[in-house]
Amino acid sequence: MTKLPLEGIRVLDMTVVWAGPYCATLLADLGAEVIRVESIQIFGPPSRGSMARPSKFMIENLPAFMAGMPGRDPAERPWNRYPLFNAHARNKLSMTVDLLRPEGKRIFDRLVEISDVLVENNPTETMTKLGISYEDLKRINPAFIMLRMPAYGSSGPYQNHRSLGIHIEGVIGHSLLRGYTDLDPAANTQVYMADAAAGVGGAFAVACALNHRRKTGEGQLVELSQAENAIPFIGQAFMDYSMNGRSQATLGNRHPTAIQGVYPCRDEDSWIAITIFDDRDWELFIHAIGAPEWTRSEQLATHESRRASHDELDERISSWTRGQEHRQAMTLLQSHGVAAGAVLNQRHASEDPHLVSRGMFEEASQEDVGTHLYPRAPFRMSASDVRIRRGPVRLGQDNEYVYKTLLRLSDAEYEELVESGHIGEEYAPHVR
Repeated sequence: MTKLPLEGIRVLDMTVVWAGPYCATLLADLGAEVIRVESIQIFGPPSRGSMARPSKFMIENLPAFMAGMPGRDPAERPWNRYPLFNAHARNKLSMTVDLLRPEGKRIFDRLVEISDVLVENNPTETMTKLGISYEDLKRINPAFIMLRMPAYGSSGPYQNHRSLGIHIEGVIGHSLLRGYTDLDPAANTQVYMADAAAGVGGAFAVACALNHRRKTGEGQLVELSQAENAIPFIGQAFMDYSMNGRSQATLGNRHPTAIQGVYPCRDEDSWIAITIFDDRDWELFIHAIGAPEWTRSEQLATHESRRASHDELDERISSWTRGQEHRQAMTLLQSHGVAAGAVLNQRHASEDPHLVSRGMFEEASQEDVGTHLYPRAPFRMSASDVRIRRGPVRLGQDNEYVYKTLLRLSDAEYEELVESGHIGEEYAPHVR
C-alpha cells in the first residue's frame, strides 16, 4: 500500500460542531493519526448530538439534520449515532480525559510531548480556562503546531462570541446575499458555507505549517478566523462596496449577468438549474429545445433584451422544462454545451450514475451504527490511497491504545483513571 502524505504525523483534535472536525477529518484522510480528546464528564456543543441521552420521542420528532440516526432510534449510545458527527468522524481515534482536573491536564501535556499538532475551534476563553495556550504547548514541545479556529479570531471585540454557521454567515454579510427576492432573510434556509470553507482552509494551513517545520524545525501558532476565512468567498460583494459604495442584495436564483433560473420539470417536485451566459449560449439553448417559434421573438433578439424580459423568459423556459424529466433535460442541454444541472435530493444524488462511477460514497462500519455508505474524502491522489480506512469513531474507542501504548501506563494506572472518571466509552450518569 502506498504511503499517505501525512503518515507519521499525530494530531490532537479538540474540535466541535463542523468546521474544526472537518479540518481534522481531512488531515486523517491524508494519513495523520488524529486523536479526538474528549470527556465523559461534560457534553460539549453539538458535536456528538444536541444532548447525550435524547429520548426516542425527541429523535422521532427532531429534523433529520439533528436526529437522522438509523431507524430514528437513539439506541443505547446515541452519541455514537449522530449523523452530523459521523459524517466527519472517519479515520480518527478517540480517547477520554477530564481536562478540568489537574491529573487530566498532566495527561494532556504528556500527549503534547509525543504529538505534532493540536486543532481546536473553540471560543478563545474556553482554551484559556482549560489552561491551554500555545506558549505552554511550545514549552512542552518546541516543534509543536497549534491551529486555532475560533469564529472571529483570538483578538478583537468578538473573540469570545459563541457562534455557529448561521451567526458567522450573518456577520460577514452572506445571509443578505442569498434567498428569494420577494422574501426577507427569515425565510432563508441554513447554508453553512463558512464551516466547510474553514475545514478546508484549516487543513491547508496545517499542511503549510508542517512543511515549514520540515524545512526549519520550528513549530508555530496558526490562527484561522472562520469569518475572515469565508469573506474572500464573497469578495466581489465587498469590492463592489469598496469601489462603488454599494451593498449588494439577494438575486434569488438569478445571475448578475446571465439568464439563469431553477425551473420546474415534469415529475412532482423535480427541477433543473439552467444558465445562459450570452448570445452563443442562447443559440445553443434554442437548438437543444428544437427552436420553438417563441425563441425568435424580436423581444428576445439580444442578450440585453432577454435580460430585460427575464420574468417573461422564465415562463417560456418553464413551458419547455415542464415537459421534461429533469435528468434527461440536463443531459440534453449539456450535450449542446448549455450549463444545466438536475436538482437532486439525497436519494437521487446517492444513486447518481456519475457520483457512483467515481466512488463518491464508500462503505464504512461502526458498532453502534452498522454499515452504511459515507461521503469519501473530496480528493483522489494518484500516488496515495486516500479512502475511508475506518468508520466513524466511537467515544473513547481508543483509550487503551492511547493510555497503554502511547503513554505507557500500566494496567493498574489505567484502571485507576477508569475509576476516577477520566476513561470510559459512555458519558457519566449525570451527563444528560
